[in-house]
Amino acid sequence: MTPSLIAACVWMITANVAALMPSRHGHWPAAIALMTVGLPLLGWTVLQNGPWIGLLVLGCGASLLRWPLYYGLRRVLRPRQGGAAAPAFAAE
Repeated sequence: MTPSLIAACVWMITANVAALMPSRHGHWPAAIALMTVGLPLLGWTVLQNGPWIGLLVLGCGASLLRWPLYYGLRRVLRPRQGGAAAPAFAAE
């Protein structure tokens, strides 16, 4: 087993432990930290093991962080409300 796969397994165990801990902030700080560490780890895994194993690790990570991923995609893909932004002050 390559070092990147070992690190990915440790990341997944850490994500599961973080999900089990009680949190006042809804686990968002842990999710942000996990995403920050997970993206370079995913690149390292693809570099060492190839794209198919990288897709497998991406799927596992997405299943662990499904709610932050859902809310992030919903925020990016939602239609803009009201078209162009209104000016901060209007000349009358």
